[in-house]
Amino acid sequence: MLFVRNLLRDIKLMVNDKKAEIKNNLTRIRSLITKHKRHDHIFAGVGMFIIISLTITLLVLFLDLVFDGYPRFNLDFLTNFPSRRATAAGILSAWVGSALVLIVTFFAAVPLGIAAGVYLEEYAKKNWFSDLIEINVTNLAGVPSIIYGLLALGLFVYGFGLGQTILTAGLTLALLMLPIVIVATREAIRAIPIHIREAAYAVGATKWQVSLHHVIQYSYGGILTGVIIGMARAIGETAPVITIGALTFIAFLPPSPVGLEPPFINFEWLEAGFTVLPIQMFNWISRPQMAFHVNAAATGAIIILLTLLMNGLAIKIRYNIRKKIKW
Repeated sequence: MLFVRNLLRDIKLMVNDKKAEIKNNLTRIRSLITKHKRHDHIFAGVGMFIIISLTITLLVLFLDLVFDGYPRFNLDFLTNFPSRRATAAGILSAWVGSALVLIVTFFAAVPLGIAAGVYLEEYAKKNWFSDLIEINVTNLAGVPSIIYGLLALGLFVYGFGLGQTILTAGLTLALLMLPIVIVATREAIRAIPIHIREAAYAVGATKWQVSLHHVIQYSYGGILTGVIIGMARAIGETAPVITIGALTFIAFLPPSPVGLEPPFINFEWLEAGFTVLPIQMFNWISRPQMAFHVNAAATGAIIILLTLLMNGLAIKIRYNIRKKIKW
């Protein structure tokens, strides 16, 4: 009987010790969770402060440009050629040149960038060579734009003899945009759940059918977002187009890409001289007359507005596409 009583007492002591240990562990876990939550709140607060600060800074700069350039926000400013008289000058040749350069940039960078991203993510073997390509593509996305301008000057202007033309500018900005499209394509493809591919393979689909009808279809929103953001960056680049010799004063338009006679499409405009909105703004801001500075402010506000609209369009398209996707 004494043995049983001592055994029960020992068991009770062991249970109490276990309870105390569990309670201490729970207390430490709660303390750790509270500490981590406090760190999360601090990090979230710092992040929100930075975002709000940057947003306010951008808004202040944008409003400053709008207030300075407000007198030139009219139809004449968009439809007039540059002039030596500031009040009569416009950005017609600049925005037309920007549009034509971006057309070349789009058709040169987007198909190649998407194809390269799909190949690297879906078809390329995982070895040291593909790793080397991935590292270089990622690094190219952060290369300063002036480097692309110097490369294009030696390769396109002098190497291939394309001259200081719209084609050269479009290909230069395509080089700048290409890493962005490749990286965006790969990240969008990586976000596709593996069971989508497995289900397609299970019903007998080939690798190409899986990539075309499933992977690209579901990653379309992310890919399109990367393309639009890349185009938004290209529209505001100045250094590369200055390096390849963009003109600062043009009082004429390139030939129209569309003709009235068969085949209704011509490519003479690819060989025409050009200017773009950032170059026109740079030209005006470098002049001493204050009236030209007003024109430059109006042009800068238009560039920022176009960039914000393109980024907003990318976010809207991505949201609409992802809302329709049901995994």
